[in-house]
Amino acid sequence: MSAAAVRERCARIMVAAEAGRTPHFSWHEDKLDACADYVLGVMRKRFPDLDVPIHSRRRHFEAGGIDRWGELVAQRGLSGPEHAAERARIGIDLTIPSVLLDAGAGASWEYYDEAHHKGFSRSEGLGVASFDMFVNGAFATDKSEPLCSDAAALMQVAIDDVERGFQVDANNPLVGVEGRVKLLRRLGAVACINPDVFGAPARLGHLYDYLAAHAVDGKIPATLLLETLLHALGPVWPGRLAIGGVDLGDCWKHPCAAIDASDPTDGLVPFHKLTQWLAYSLLEPLADGGLEVTGLDQLTGLPEYRNGGLLIDFGVIAARDADLYTQALAVDHPAIVEWRALTVIGLDRLAERLRAKLGLDAAAMPLARVLEGGTWTAGRKIAAERRPGGAPPLNIVSDGTVF
Repeated sequence: MSAAAVRERCARIMVAAEAGRTPHFSWHEDKLDACADYVLGVMRKRFPDLDVPIHSRRRHFEAGGIDRWGELVAQRGLSGPEHAAERARIGIDLTIPSVLLDAGAGASWEYYDEAHHKGFSRSEGLGVASFDMFVNGAFATDKSEPLCSDAAALMQVAIDDVERGFQVDANNPLVGVEGRVKLLRRLGAVACINPDVFGAPARLGHLYDYLAAHAVDGKIPATLLLETLLHALGPVWPGRLAIGGVDLGDCWKHPCAAIDASDPTDGLVPFHKLTQWLAYSLLEPLADGGLEVTGLDQLTGLPEYRNGGLLIDFGVIAARDADLYTQALAVDHPAIVEWRALTVIGLDRLAERLRAKLGLDAAAMPLARVLEGGTWTAGRKIAAERRPGGAPPLNIVSDGTVF
């Protein structure tokens, strides 16, 4: 239940891969440099001055070059320093449900932003749709005060609400609607049983007050942020593997992660992808409230189909059997676990190559900026060049709670 554990277990898979002992994929370090050059090209085109923002959900709220969050703050008169704490709470209220709704949308879904007359698909579409749902009070009990996500409203979210908010119909199908609804309901229930973190009555934005109370000189370590999220929100995720009654969330089995048969964590590989994505996405709302999150590189890269697909498309990670690219693979399949583990360590190595090419250190170009600059966009770009519709190189069967 920590980023350190993610790196440690993924590193075990990498050691096995470099020794030729992984069953599904091989690792090709010699192809990492070409991959880094491609990412660098994408980064320089998007950010010529290398002023790369944090990889976060807020980037999706800016889809189409529209600063929806900035517009909202201005419209509601929340921009002054006297509103900093409430602005942070509202940002958290928006961000947590939006991140939970950010699992893969499927190739045929699209959201039409009526206010700006633009259509968006994939993560951008999900981001804009969830933004609009929030602004319209979908997660607030008091509809006269819509900019809030409280537990009572979240527990009442229905399938119809999400289908309506995401414009789902027979011609515009969205993957995993039921899974998303269950996540939101569980989010509300979990907030209720964590009054220390979310207050009473429970509101997601009260996470700001909890973290502010634990800050030292306005700073909190990234590890504290992640571990707070893992423990406070852990029961939100579907029950899968558990130790001592604690659900482990995005954590899976792989034979190369064996350590000691007497250890209850033997063979387990944690990723906590969505929770780490949430941690990255909360950096800006917390900053709005005057809190700085330090030690960002203690968090890991996000092992999902854009970052991991980038490494496959450049041959850095290669399937031992080409049939793997055509099979439908569940998220707990050892091949998917293996690929994700190699992606975590591969992103660390790719970040080092990029920094060396740019002459920058980790403080100037942390992993959170490498991802945005960066590997996620490069993964999408190379996928579009290689396959119709930009499909990922692996066919992953997901219930909407991992990818």
